[in-house]
Amino acid sequence: MKKEIHPEYRPVVFLDTSSGAKFMTRSTISTSETIEWDDKKVYPLFKVEISCVSHPFYTGKKIFVDTAGRIERFNQKYKKKKEMV
Repeated sequence: MKKEIHPEYRPVVFLDTSSGAKFMTRSTISTSETIEWDDKKVYPLFKVEISCVSHPFYTGKKIFVDTAGRIERFNQKYKKKKEMV
């Protein structure tokens, strides 16, 4: 491998802002924030909105979407056009 062309690969702490969960993994992502981890060392911190802890696919929680209202509005909108034709 050529020297000085690859980004630094180091431990980084990811913080899920929606659930407060933190996990550490290795990454090349750059960030200006830091956090003290359980081992009393300071690591770079990267904030994410959704992770496997809070994503509906992994948690099994479904978000209710008002599809009935959307369907009714769609039918009303295009019903008028069908009657004209």
